[in-house]
Amino acid sequence: MYNMKCRKCLLRDMPEKEFYENMYLYIRNLPEDEKTERTEYENRLAKCRQCSSLLNGMCRECGCFVEMRAAVRVRHCPLSRKRW
Repeated sequence: MYNMKCRKCLLRDMPEKEFYENMYLYIRNLPEDEKTERTEYENRLAKCRQCSSLLNGMCRECGCFVEMRAAVRVRHCPLSRKRW
């Protein structure tokens, strides 16, 4: 059985629902001083939604899950002409 605290599971070994729960748990548990403010987070995601590099929640430029990347204050868009 999959354990949400398991750090050695491959994505293909996780049930999809549990994978997404794990991703949102990661975002919720970010230290407040590292977390992007809610308004800025939503602005970042809105820009990602308009980007041609977004595919199934992932950035085709860097391979990250945009919701996770946008949640960390010091992260930025990986494009050379950054959107955020």
